[in-house]
Amino acid sequence: MHVILTIDIGNTNITLGGFVAEEPSFVLSISTETKKTADEYASKILGVLALHGIGRQSIRGAIISSVVPLLNSTVREAVKMLWGIEPLTVGPGIKTGINIHCDTPSSVGADLICACVAVHAIYGNGALIIDMGTATKMTLLDEKGAFSGVSILPGVEMGLNALSTGTAQLPMVELEAPRSAVGKNTADSMRSGVIYGNAAMIDGMIDRITQEVGAPLSLYATGCFAPLILPHCKHEIQFDETLVLKGLHIIYEKNN
Repeated sequence: MHVILTIDIGNTNITLGGFVAEEPSFVLSISTETKKTADEYASKILGVLALHGIGRQSIRGAIISSVVPLLNSTVREAVKMLWGIEPLTVGPGIKTGINIHCDTPSSVGADLICACVAVHAIYGNGALIIDMGTATKMTLLDEKGAFSGVSILPGVEMGLNALSTGTAQLPMVELEAPRSAVGKNTADSMRSGVIYGNAAMIDGMIDRITQEVGAPLSLYATGCFAPLILPHCKHEIQFDETLVLKGLHIIYEKNN
């Protein structure tokens, strides 16, 4: 089995996906730590692959998407150390199959490009893509399949942390939906604001962006917080957990 390794470097986690076909055969993650060396990352990557029974010899290619520039060369070096291959990196000069319509195309996050590539190839154009990770990003893929811009909102956990650390009396609480939008205690009141508030914010942004576009949009979501928030949204939004990894794999194939 020859596997293409896709690596999505996020602010909180680094997600690894292995592809032998269009769907990932495995998805693993390690924590993002900017002070780790290439040797340490090589050890972490090898260890998590071995933990899930993936042999070192099976990787035949790799591609990286990153929103943490400090780690780009470190992870590239770790991949070269493990498999003797130079991984592709999503950025200027790489073929993606989509146009980027914004003021500074080179500034667009690689994860946003990957998600657009996946939706364009798998689901079709005229879409709004909601990525709910450290930040919540809402990206418009127009009817011609071009990246047309993005709205960036504070992420779910970011908002919760701001409530707890920025006030004297609000504690850290577990993220789960309360019974009511109007809380009867501090913890439920915070959960309501974070969960129902994020759902309402997403619904409101969908309405606003759809009105600006002047046409219905297909709605897709990815990211670790999407399963927590989407059930409370009024719009029908399709969840695809591995959207960015699928986009990475598609880009790899376009460039090989």
